[in-house]
Amino acid sequence: MSVAAFKIANKLLTGQGAVEQLASELPRLKIENPLIVTDAILIKSGTVEHVLKQLGERAYGIFDGVEPEPEIAIVEACAKVYRAGGHDGLIGVGGGSAIDIAKAVAGYVGHDGALEELFGVDQVKRKGPPLIAIPTTAGTGSEVTNVSILSDKKAQLKKGIVSDYLLPDVALVSPLMTLTCPRSVTAASGVDALVHAVESYLSVNASPITDALAIGAIKLIAKALPKAYANPADLAAREDMATASLMAGMAFGNAGVGAVHALAYPLGGRFNIAHGISNALLLPYVMAWNKLACVERMAEIATAMGVQTHGLSDKAAADLAVEAMAELCASVDIPKGMRSFGVPEEAIPTMAEEASKIDRLMRNNPRRLTAGDIEQIYRAAY
Repeated sequence: MSVAAFKIANKLLTGQGAVEQLASELPRLKIENPLIVTDAILIKSGTVEHVLKQLGERAYGIFDGVEPEPEIAIVEACAKVYRAGGHDGLIGVGGGSAIDIAKAVAGYVGHDGALEELFGVDQVKRKGPPLIAIPTTAGTGSEVTNVSILSDKKAQLKKGIVSDYLLPDVALVSPLMTLTCPRSVTAASGVDALVHAVESYLSVNASPITDALAIGAIKLIAKALPKAYANPADLAAREDMATASLMAGMAFGNAGVGAVHALAYPLGGRFNIAHGISNALLLPYVMAWNKLACVERMAEIATAMGVQTHGLSDKAAADLAVEAMAELCASVDIPKGMRSFGVPEEAIPTMAEEASKIDRLMRNNPRRLTAGDIEQIYRAAY
């Protein structure tokens, strides 16, 4: 008999007043001198100030060196600040990049070797300092997953540290923290959440629990993302997106993601394309390729997207799911085609070979893909 595990952050606090609960969570976790891990833009926008107000007279430090698609060196720099400041806990404030850095530091500061030794699955051997995640985007779901994704510039690839020890102790998820999110980031992170939901629903590891979360997230995103993009001050849409991102994070954190992410890693690693955009560029084409192995589930995705599927065959409905994904990406002005980002066509065979070797993700995909298959998908998306 098989046994399924379900992993999320130890404690979730959601809603508009979630961040105000930070003051009570710090003593519970015995954090007296936290390091805030964030970026300079969020400090300038005043978003981090709301977090700092909750600290009272408590000592704290700030590391604001997080950058999009963060590199290994940023983890090392942040860990140095953590150790030098005598900190006893981490608070990741930002999008997936900031939270992933905080998670990586939590796993790294108690490790005696090189950071690179932690890449892969279950290489972190012990629980690090307590970690609180406060997302400012609705997309990555990093606040509830056990993965930290970093860019290895030497290898021109994205690599993951995967360990249950990276699961945050507390996630504080408030739509108010996303109000300063630029429209372009709202779009890219929102599509990222959509990809998480879709891939977890189609994953070979899907379960009734992850299915419910994934389909629920797809329904919310299909309605709320265009509204949040069109009117960034629409708090109801922002709250729906924050909820959907959380649900999608819980779904893919347990069922896993597949070929969309595997193909996006070389694309983002080589050409510095934002993760959400990389996913969006590939989503419809990977879905079309996967359709043969999961046509019924894709038909269900079409229905969740709001497509009228009554009386249609599963194949016809699945085709409409692919179209609906492309239309949603276009509605939030996601550029179409890898060529629009300056990706040279001659890079495709190398990227295909690299993607085919990302077994951690490929084994979750409903259809087995060869390097040749992947090359065809890249060319269709070019």
